[in-house]
Amino acid sequence: MNKAYRYRLYPTTEQRIMFEKTFGCARFIYNKMLGDR
Repeated sequence: MNKAYRYRLYPTTEQRIMFEKTFGCARFIYNKMLGDR
């Protein structure tokens, strides 16, 4: 039996900005590495 958990975050404005920056950098690096293959 597989279980799935779903989480929802309610970040403050400051936390939301930090998440956006972090995920933006991770997305950039991921796409860069895919392009360099």
